[in-house]
Amino acid sequence: STHSAIKGVTMTKKQVFSRILKEIKPYTFLIVISLLLNVITVGASLVVPVFVGNAIDVMIDVGNVDFSIITKTIFYVIGITIVSAISQFFISIVNNRVTYSVLKSLRNGMIEKLQKISLFEADRRSAGDTVSAMLSDAESFTDGILLGFTQFFSGVLTVLGTVGFMLYYNRLIALIVILVTPLTLFIAKFISGGTSKNFKKQAKLKAQQTAFIEEMINNNKTVKAYSYENKAQENFDNINNELGKVTLKAVFFSSLTNPVTRFVNNVVYALVALCGGMCALGLWTFGGGLTAGGLTCLLNYSNKYARPFNEISGVITELQSSIVGAERVFTFLDLEEEDEGGLIEGTLDGNVKLDGVYFSYDKSKELLKDLSIDVKQGQRIAIVGPTGCGKTTLINLLTRFYDVDKGTITIDGHNVKDINRTNLRDNYGMVLQESWIRKGTVKENLRVGNENATDEELIEVAVKCRADGFIRRLPLGYDTVIDDDSLSQGEKQLLCIARVMLSNPNILILDEATSSVDVLTELKINQAFDTLMEGRTSFIVAHRLSTVKSADLILVMKSGQVIEKGTHEELLSYDSFYSELYKAL
Repeated sequence: STHSAIKGVTMTKKQVFSRILKEIKPYTFLIVISLLLNVITVGASLVVPVFVGNAIDVMIDVGNVDFSIITKTIFYVIGITIVSAISQFFISIVNNRVTYSVLKSLRNGMIEKLQKISLFEADRRSAGDTVSAMLSDAESFTDGILLGFTQFFSGVLTVLGTVGFMLYYNRLIALIVILVTPLTLFIAKFISGGTSKNFKKQAKLKAQQTAFIEEMINNNKTVKAYSYENKAQENFDNINNELGKVTLKAVFFSSLTNPVTRFVNNVVYALVALCGGMCALGLWTFGGGLTAGGLTCLLNYSNKYARPFNEISGVITELQSSIVGAERVFTFLDLEEEDEGGLIEGTLDGNVKLDGVYFSYDKSKELLKDLSIDVKQGQRIAIVGPTGCGKTTLINLLTRFYDVDKGTITIDGHNVKDINRTNLRDNYGMVLQESWIRKGTVKENLRVGNENATDEELIEVAVKCRADGFIRRLPLGYDTVIDDDSLSQGEKQLLCIARVMLSNPNILILDEATSSVDVLTELKINQAFDTLMEGRTSFIVAHRLSTVKSADLILVMKSGQVIEKGTHEELLSYDSFYSELYKAL
């Protein structure tokens, strides 16, 4: 069996081939057309030597050349060649149609899967591995499997056809050729074994290389800031050198196939020429006599018989790489999706309760332990504590990015697992530490939160969260095309805040929402948040304790537990961990 790039997941070759057949099933009609066209092409190539042999036989005797037969033969060969060329033209069209349709379908499926898998599954894979599967592995699979299959079919058809014609001309010579065939197959099988192993290593290292490059590009500033360039170059060289060695081995093994099989085929050709020549001269009568034209046909067919083995061995080598790519693609497509949860839908008021919640990312290390919180509709809950205490993890559980290991989370009395997951998240508005800006106009970025928002509503919200000023300074204002590198971190965060304001949610989550803006802008944004949070349940995660003073309840977390809770004044009134944090700032 082959093994997946994902830990703990394996697929046998039988399962891979079963999935391949499932993927190409919708294109059965086109594949049948391609195979029929291959039959015409192969048939045409096999018939031509017969006409040529007949023409040779009518021009052997001196002064006794039948030009009428030669003329007809020329026209027949031209006609057959034209038919073969037309068939090959349509084979290319049909094969490309099937190949790129399957490739399109696979990539669409992978993008859809990417939207549906849980964060847990996404975290198990590197971005480079996913990109490699979507691009190079998917293309390797479709090119190798689909195009290689038709090549394999036409090769087998050619072998069977040439054997039939050789048996017709001389059974003994045909038998000699057939007996040598297992040697070619044995060599091809031996070489393909080494090729498969190395192509598999190559695919894994390519994914690792892609992941490293993606990491370096995304963190280029950090690399330069810490003078990490030489170490990064060294790490890349190690991966690249290993990839070079494995690729060299894979190419070496795959390139061995052609010359070795060609050598065997040349031996076959020599045997046919020797035995056929003796038959044509009357020195050997076993298997039937031969004319000069018949000998020409046999030599031609011995070449045709040999050529498919060279092509098939090459196709087998390519198939080894394609099967590895197919397995990686199918393994990704088989990743477990997030279930949509229960059937409860509709607007949620925002009464949130956590009862005895336990959770950890790594099940061997505890994070949240016996966490219980009761939040009423409209309350503002601030969550503070040192880094790694579980603040963001709590947010992940509220939104069901992850599910609790033990305990329950309810909203308005409904277990969150009984609420439709999409509907649950529609009731949340989130501003996170990491700002996401898509490539598009400012309006398009704002409308991520509300596709039906009018221009007037966009501007009104932008003014409230103090984003209107810098937007109007852009070259085309709200119609300026921006991407992740167009704005400063603070400007991007202002847009994200405006986006969540525009979505008008019932429950707010502000995870370090003002961490990238200056103090003056933060004060203005907090004023806008005060208006936005009015009557809405709000969870505010913050390091700056100045931003949580107005909260109805402050939860102080440490080591995965709520160790203190109360208002700002209550927590400062006694010697608390919160007061120590506050005095330290």
